[in-house]
Formats: sequence, structure tokens, C-alpha cells
Amino acid sequence: MPFRLIATSAFGLEAVVVRELAALGYEAKTVRPGRIAFAGDASAVCRANLWLRSADRVLVELAEFACSDFDALFDTTGALPWERWIAPDAAILVRGRSQRSQLTSVPAVQRTVKKAIVDHMLTGEHAITLPETGPPVPVAVSLVDNVATLDVDTTGPGLHRRGYRTLAAEAQLRETLAAGLVQLSFWRDGKALIDPFCGTGTIVIEAALIGRNLAPGRNRDFAGEEFAALPAAAWRTAREEAADLAKPALEERIIGTDASAEALSLARYHAQQAGVADDIHFQQRDFAELSSSKHYGCVVTNPPYGVRLGEDAEIAALYRSIPDVLRRLPTWSHFLLSAREDFEQLVGQQANRRRKLYNGRIACTYFQFHGPKPKSPRRPGAVHVSEQREGETPPSPRVELSSPSVAGDERSEPPENAAGGSASLRPQPPRSAAPRQPAFGGLHEEAQRQATEFANRLRNRARHLRRWPKRGITCYRLYERDVPEVPLAVDRYEDALHIAEFERPHDRTPAEHADWLDLMTRTAADVLEVDRDNVFMKLRRRQKGDSQYERVDDRSVTRVVHEGGLKFRVNLSDYLDTGLFLDHRITRGMVGKEAAGKRVLNLFAYTGSFTVYAAAGGAATTTTVDLSVNYLDWAAENLRLNGFEATGAPRAQHRLVRADAGDFLGELPREPLFDLAIVDPPTFSNSKRLEEDWDVQRHHAGLLLDVLERMPPGGVVYFSTNSRRFKLDEPTLAAAATLREISAKTVPEDFRNRRIHRCWRLVKR
Repeated sequence: MPFRLIATSAFGLEAVVVRELAALGYEAKTVRPGRIAFAGDASAVCRANLWLRSADRVLVELAEFACSDFDALFDTTGALPWERWIAPDAAILVRGRSQRSQLTSVPAVQRTVKKAIVDHMLTGEHAITLPETGPPVPVAVSLVDNVATLDVDTTGPGLHRRGYRTLAAEAQLRETLAAGLVQLSFWRDGKALIDPFCGTGTIVIEAALIGRNLAPGRNRDFAGEEFAALPAAAWRTAREEAADLAKPALEERIIGTDASAEALSLARYHAQQAGVADDIHFQQRDFAELSSSKHYGCVVTNPPYGVRLGEDAEIAALYRSIPDVLRRLPTWSHFLLSAREDFEQLVGQQANRRRKLYNGRIACTYFQFHGPKPKSPRRPGAVHVSEQREGETPPSPRVELSSPSVAGDERSEPPENAAGGSASLRPQPPRSAAPRQPAFGGLHEEAQRQATEFANRLRNRARHLRRWPKRGITCYRLYERDVPEVPLAVDRYEDALHIAEFERPHDRTPAEHADWLDLMTRTAADVLEVDRDNVFMKLRRRQKGDSQYERVDDRSVTRVVHEGGLKFRVNLSDYLDTGLFLDHRITRGMVGKEAAGKRVLNLFAYTGSFTVYAAAGGAATTTTVDLSVNYLDWAAENLRLNGFEATGAPRAQHRLVRADAGDFLGELPREPLFDLAIVDPPTFSNSKRLEEDWDVQRHHAGLLLDVLERMPPGGVVYFSTNSRRFKLDEPTLAAAATLREISAKTVPEDFRNRRIHRCWRLVKR
């Protein structure tokens, strides 16, 4: 007579275990979350223990009965044939649990069950005591809704204890969950598989065991090997079968990468212990460096969750980078386990499928992003599990004992509930016959049309401005949102292009948008015959504080470019702006022509380009003021490139001063110190180095009056702002200076936006 057997699992993995049992040849069904029932003899118990990858334990169910008091529990337990499973000297270990039942005290339930077993054994053995010195026999009692279940545990230590992970590490994924993740993916032997957050290697090791058809329990012992009801011959036969079905090596080596050398050292050791070291290539690499030349592979990974205090911002940034990294693998499918509820918001798109799982006690979701199907034809009669999709008929069980993928399983599963059911979160629309987009990225139909319009406009503009380099203008604007659907600004810096995207709403995911930007970058490079390595793309958001000066990269790609016969160092990679504002080309020329013999003040100097023009124009002295040491160093270099030395010495001809503009002026005597001044402040600044936030509308009049007070009659101030809502405080300033707006003359013709800045020339009365 077959036993009634139970395989237990973590919530969410029930369907995986059902499929594993089907591959073994046993019909199974989930009777409640975490509990899968099937029937079999002693051989079934042995084979299930050896082969189940995602189950926790294999139990023999001895009884299930209504139970609302301890008498019923004691009497029913004592009537069972315990001598069949428990030797006279066995150590009887009882574990229990109770949910929504009248018998709420688990210790009392355990004591009652053990007393009933001991009484039964003493009666059968005609003994007074049981020594309990022999091998342990685990007994499980479970009370759910006043229904008691009594099981004998044939596994002992949980099935996740494969025997290869002997060294502990922080935040390791349980082996049974890792095996479930692999089986819920589209991976099979012969396909590429990468875990870019492999840690100590659990996912890739479990994948290698699956691919080589190695029984996960082949190198460990089980409690049931001591049970008389499970003869040694059955265990021996099961182990021989496992040895016969093992494959010698994987067709395609699995890749495991991680940023931690210490974790990888453990991973290599674990792979060696598991017997799959030659099937896995481990490499120390940051996630941002992920790449592969293989097609139709799978990424299966468990990225960090950021559950520790202070990690949230760092982990959120990592998750936002996921689409941009994974879009490099356009034919791949991606499977990511995370506990973050904002996962889809951070990556900017919804998963094709989601499954609730538990990593220990941490509630997680397995996000599945499906890539395109392989284009290669199927072999007649072959089952390609990797191509199975939702809504399709699941494949038949393999002859192999490794469990097939269950990613497309549409059979009924326990509904989502507080305990962590395994159902998909929402139904998915039917899949069309058209080829799928990449899981991350891809281009919409209109992208090529937009690229063509962009190319045509660039070509026309380049033709119109082709003579500018001969006129000494080698840095200029080529394009500025000329095509509304392509909101970019393209500036040429001699042999390089600097492209800024203006932030605006669109219906692309972050990865799709990155591919769209790549298309526009390629288009610009090809049309303008610029090496693609010399094209630099930035995102220009609405300016907040010092955002235009904030570092966005750290490659430090710099060039020395030429303007008006002068040299300037520009940084094309690291900041939103390059260090040379092209819209001030004409204004700089005005300053240069007016500077001869003048004492020149440059406030909010940035990289000192106005100072360079003034020095080249014959200024008697220059004073360059900025809060940033980096920008003052940059200004000093620009001056040196043109043959001028600048220092911080008070009496230097070209003086550099690190200070807030207002503070600097406040420390000066109210007497004529400067003849020519350039004031080009930010619209707003909330720098931590300022006692009060700077607002150009609120503070400009007071600042300009302070400047004018340090000038003789006839002193000139060039004042400029990029604020579109700015209104000059003429009533306040008119008494001190004549005011003339010269914006129409100072905005270069290559700028389509004639309000890129506004500029005034103030002359002290």
C-alpha cells in the first residue's frame, strides 16, 4: 500500500515542487500553501529526498483528523503504528505549530504527541522506559483550523542543506529558493546564464546542478535512512539511479560576477564542494560592467535590497541603473528577486510576470522580464523550455529527473494571501504573434522617422555654418530643439559633440529612452562625421540651485579648444556644462575690446573665460571671484594656457579670490577699485557655503549697487542672467547708473533660442 507523502516548500514555490514531482513520475497537488501531497512507496520517499530541489522536506503523513482538545490528540496519536517508523532506541523529536486552532500552546501540543508515542512504544515493547540513544526520528504535528496532521519527517536537516555550503556568509540565499528561481526562469542547459550579484554563488551553483542533472541530495544523509519502513536497498537503488543520470559537463559555462572579492572566494569554494567548479566562471566585476556577446540568455539574480539604515539612496540608485545595464542584452530575459515594493517604479517599467516568494522571513517578489523568442527552428518533437511563454501549453516532463521550467505554468495555484500565496499578481494580456521587444529597451516605430528628421536638420545647419571655423569660431551650437519630437541641443567643440537633452514627458521606459538617445547620438555622429567616442550626452533638467555645475560623471574627458584666438580647457564628460558658455561668445568679445588699461572684476567667475578675454584685451588688473576651488583652479589654467599667471596674492595682476560675491564686496572699501565688471550669477543657489540662499531676482539690485559703489563714474558693468522670468529692478538701479539691455546683440546667431540669456550694460553716473 503506497504512503501518503508530503513535500513541504516555502510559500510561492509550490508549483515548482509539483513540476519537480511530475518529472519524477509522481502526480502531485498543492493541498494548502507550502504543502504538496503525492503518493508513493519507499522508493518514492528516497527519490524525492534525493531529487527535489525546491522543497524543504519530505514527510510521510500518518494521520489527519479533527482535533479540538488534548484527549482527541492523545488518543488518535497513540493509536498509530509508530513501531513501523521508530526503533525502540530511537530519539523521538517532536516539532509542532498551531494556527487558528483551539489548542494554541505549541509546547503543550508537542508534549502530548510525544507522550502518546512513548506510551504506544512502551506498550509494544513491554518496557518501562525508552533509552532514546539511537538515531533521531523527527515527528511533525500541525494544527490548522482545528485539523491535526501527524507526519514523520524522512529528511532530517532541511533539503536546502546540500552539503556544499560549509562556510557561512551574510545574506546568503537559501539553496531551495535559488533552485526555484532558476526553474522559474527560461534557462536550460545550452543557454547562457549570468548572475551579476552572485555573492557566494548559490544561484549559479544550483543552476549548474540542474543543468548537469545532478541530484541535489546525492552528497548528504537523510533521517529516513534509519527507518525500518524504508529499506537500505531502496536508498541504494535511488543513489545508483542518481549517479547514472548525471551529465558530465554543461554545454555552456555559467557566469557569476560580483563586486566583492571575498564573496567570490566563498563562491569558488562552494562550487568546488558541489562538484561544479568547472561549469561556472566567476569574475569580480561591478554590475555596471555587465555585458555578453551571447544571445537569448538569462539573467537570474538577487540584487541587494537596502534593508539596512542608510543604504536606501545607494540601492535606489543601483535599481535605477538596472534598465540601462540590462538593455545591453537585447535578446535576453531577466529574472530579479527583490524585497523592494518600489522596484518597478525604480526601474521604470512593469514586469511581464510577478511571483510572491519569501527569502527567509523577508517577503519578496520575483520580477520576470521576458525577452524575444529565439529565431532558430525547433527540432522535430523537441521541447524548448526556454521558449515557453505564458498562455502556452507547458511541456511534458523530461526523461531527465531535473525539473523543467515552470515560468509559463498557467495552472491554478493558491491565491495570494497574507501567508504569501504564489499566484501571479495580475493577469497578462494575450501575446501577439509579432516578435517581442527586448525585455529592456528597444525602439518605437516612430524613432527612425524622428532620427531622419533630426539628421536632415543637422545636415542643413552644418552646411549653413560650414565657414565658421575659418572665421575662428570652432565651438558653436548646431541644433536646439528644431524638431519638437527631438528635444536636444547639439554643440560642436571642434572634433567633439556635446549633446544635452531637455527633460520633457514621453511614453518610453527608461531603457527604451536610453536606446532612443543612443539612436540620436549615432545619427548626430554619422551626419557630422564625428567619432562616436567623441560624442557626449547629458540630461538637462530645470535648473535647481547649482545643478548646472554638479558633477554627473568622472571620466575627465577634456579638450583645449579655441575661441577668438584664445585657448580654453573644456570638460565634455563630467558636468552638465562644459566650462565655456557658448551663448556668451559675443559678450566675451565685448569685454575683451573694452578691457584695455582697466581694472576688471569678474564675479561668479566659473572657469574664468571672461577674465581670459579681459587679460588678453590688455586689462591692467583682473580679480576673479568664485566660491569653488575647482573652478578657480580651472580659471587659473585657462589663464596659463594664454600666457597669464594668476595667484591669490592681494597685489597680483591677475588675482583669484575664493569667496561669496556679496561677502567679497562687503569687505572692500567704498571707493573706486574697478573700472569694468562682469556679473553673471546663477538664477538660484542654495549652496551649503552660503548663509542665505541666492535668488537673482531678489538680490541682483543690491549686488549691482555694491559693485557700482566700487567704481568711478563711467565704470561699466556687464550683467547677465539666464532666468526667463527675470525683471530688472530699474527704479532702484536707475539713480546709480544708466541701463541698457543689449540681449539682442549678445545672443549669437547660432542660438535658435533668442532668450538663452538676457544682458544689460550698466554705466555708473
